[in-house]
Amino acid sequence: MALLRPQRAGDLPLLTGGQSPFDEFGPRSPRPAPAPAELDGAGALTVVDDAGEVAGEVTWLWRHWGPTAGSRCLMIGIWLRPGHRGRGLGSRAQRELVDLAFRHTTTNRVEAGTDVENLAEQRALEAAGFRREGVLRGAQWRDGTYRDNLLYAVLRHDARPT
Repeated sequence: MALLRPQRAGDLPLLTGGQSPFDEFGPRSPRPAPAPAELDGAGALTVVDDAGEVAGEVTWLWRHWGPTAGSRCLMIGIWLRPGHRGRGLGSRAQRELVDLAFRHTTTNRVEAGTDVENLAEQRALEAAGFRREGVLRGAQWRDGTYRDNLLYAVLRHDARPT
């Protein structure tokens, strides 16, 4: 069974966020339609567990580190429903999204960031093959204050778990 699939309208009520101490802004407003799954712009895919249940979503957007198209990279994120956390599903989903990006785009780099206190996500990113690159000081506004984030990345030529 595929771990990632395009979002369906029926997935949206389950993808509300706001149930983790590390969620950025609390519950999100419901989306009127599923997010696009094309890798050429911002988008999202639904994460499905081995039983076929909606477990969460992976998202992405493009960012640029320089003026040329070759300098763009994918920035990914993940949110899992509470009952699906701590079972390795996040690492698998992030690894699958990285594989899709390298298979279907010319990007050399995929990035992810997480709160400095989110140890579970740090472990998940490392298990997915990401390397910690540094601290982004005061990068995220959450809970009434600016918080530090950690930047992780994987390059096309990096060895990755299978």
